[in-house]
Amino acid sequence: MNRYICLITGATSGIGKAAALALAIRNYELILIGRNEEKTKKTCYGIKKKTHNDKVSYFICDLSLLQDVRSTAEKIKNVFDRIDVLINNAGAKYLRHQLTKEGIELTLATNHLGHFMLTLSLIGLLKSSPSPRIINVSSGAHYAGKGVIENILTAHSYDGRKQYSNSKLANVLFTYTLADKLKDRGIVVNAVDPGGVATNFARNNGLWQWMKHRIYYLKKNQLLTPEQGAATLVFLASANNVRGITGKYFVAAKEKKSSEISYDKALQDEIWELSVGLSGIDLEVL
Repeated sequence: MNRYICLITGATSGIGKAAALALAIRNYELILIGRNEEKTKKTCYGIKKKTHNDKVSYFICDLSLLQDVRSTAEKIKNVFDRIDVLINNAGAKYLRHQLTKEGIELTLATNHLGHFMLTLSLIGLLKSSPSPRIINVSSGAHYAGKGVIENILTAHSYDGRKQYSNSKLANVLFTYTLADKLKDRGIVVNAVDPGGVATNFARNNGLWQWMKHRIYYLKKNQLLTPEQGAATLVFLASANNVRGITGKYFVAAKEKKSSEISYDKALQDEIWELSVGLSGIDLEVL
């Protein structure tokens, strides 16, 4: 094996792009997932030029659409025979209620369900790695999560901030469940809070919402650069001393206790069953 292969979703900006650049410098082969082909292709070219690492490829996928995720996973399996690191990084906050064309609420689809489908679809490639790692990017917002994220079908029932917090809680619940299911297969699964990062996150909700996000962390003197925010992702992807650590929540490259509710086994089972039901994934892949 000449080099490790790492797949990163949401790799065209922010901490995803910063992590990709850092790992390319470390001679990782990269698979970048983005929604916009022009932007993803430009990112791919820029990383190659800056790092002189030509092993950077990309696939275009809208993670909010399950059919797109299925199709992309098959394309990846046709090209690669293994994946060593999977970083589920893409995410968004939608304050206005929206449904995908598949009838799934957009926050649920983007922040959790797409990555659930992608991860399980690529388990076979991860099993082929001698030291596979899955890294799920959550957020400190998960501490405000109160329960399982729902497929909210009407705007009347929708609270964008609550749905976002619950989606980040879902990332942690999924991490713990998957880590338990894969513990005998040598695949480690961990969650990350990258902190408050100075990116375009939440810009889709308007300038004021984007500024509020930044002001909150500025007041706490905790606004990070994308490189600082990506540091824990890079650490979990590459450090030897975390090789066997699984089912943990990391902040600033250190283990931290996640919310009390995230350890609720019944809640973990509930989000797993909801995800299986909505995605229709064949659990024989595990």
